[in-house]
Amino acid sequence: MRGFRFFSGVILVASAASACSSGSADAPAAAAPPGGRSGGPPVPVEVARVTRKNMPLDLHVIGTVEPLATVSISGQITGQLESVHFREGDEVRQGQVLFTLDTRPLEAAVKQAEANLQRDTAQAANARAQAQRFIDLQSRGIATREQLDTSRANAEALEATLGADRAALENARIQLQFATITAPLSGRTGALMVHSGSMVRANDATPLVVINQLSPISVSFAVPEQQLTALKRYMTRGNVPVSVMAPEPGAKAASGRLNFVDNAVDQTTGTIRVKASFPNTEHQLWPGQYVNVTLTLATDADALVVPSTAVQSSQDGQYVFVVKDDQSAEMRPVTIRRTSGNESIIADGISADEVVVTDGHLRVVPGGKVAVRQTSARVAR
Repeated sequence: MRGFRFFSGVILVASAASACSSGSADAPAAAAPPGGRSGGPPVPVEVARVTRKNMPLDLHVIGTVEPLATVSISGQITGQLESVHFREGDEVRQGQVLFTLDTRPLEAAVKQAEANLQRDTAQAANARAQAQRFIDLQSRGIATREQLDTSRANAEALEATLGADRAALENARIQLQFATITAPLSGRTGALMVHSGSMVRANDATPLVVINQLSPISVSFAVPEQQLTALKRYMTRGNVPVSVMAPEPGAKAASGRLNFVDNAVDQTTGTIRVKASFPNTEHQLWPGQYVNVTLTLATDADALVVPSTAVQSSQDGQYVFVVKDDQSAEMRPVTIRRTSGNESIIADGISADEVVVTDGHLRVVPGGKVAVRQTSARVAR
């Protein structure tokens, strides 16, 4: 009995071992990871070609449009407004007549000053003649020295009166000129604050109209003080181009030149004020408008450029997947010089015309096969 039980146990163990062996043989092999070296299916990816092109070094800030010049037109004399020679919002030229005041009181003042000058001119001539006669009489002992001095003083006093009369006449003529108000510069007029028949007062706090010069025009913006050194360095090399664009849809970019850097950094904000001028011939820019400013400090000529989506990061640094001719992916460490928009400038690690993966990185492994999605591939030549 003991021998039979031992023999039966051996048979059971052998049967179990046989069953386990048969089960292991029938189990399927573990699937290889996609795109791996074990021959899995290629990983679908999107790609782009490494290109060479000029890449500007830009600084993006928000700016405010300012008129190059603003003039508030006020009356220099008091009088009744006779006529307005423009409509509010009109473009006016320098020297164009804007307002005319009632000139009748001023013309009368000019005539009175002219009459006073003529009267005093005649009296001065008579005083000079009398002074000359007293000189003759005094030389013959007929007139006294005191009489001679009195006649001379009277003649000199009338000469001084003539000077005052001439100044009064000149002032009256200037006042008459002030009755015609002209534009001191070319620009666009704002809201008209007075109308015909209104009383205009000299140096009133409220201007008659404000003129803004729109062409050329200026844009003011602030640059972080950390960029000041670079900004000054690039300015010494030549003009620094600036472009601005309104944030509204369909707006066109306007190009201008940097022409002013403030003489001190604002310690409150840590920025420095900068201005650029623009021709603005089509009046794209309007005073008070906020615009997006792009300041181009320099340009990297013939730079290696890839889409920023191609650059990945790891503990060892940044890298890209380069698609080789046999459709395998090579993990290539790269050094990024800088990023501009959605593109990155590569300092080293890849060459021009190589193809890099821009989408689908998560399933790509070094040496694994990839399949370019033709419908969305971005292989620029």
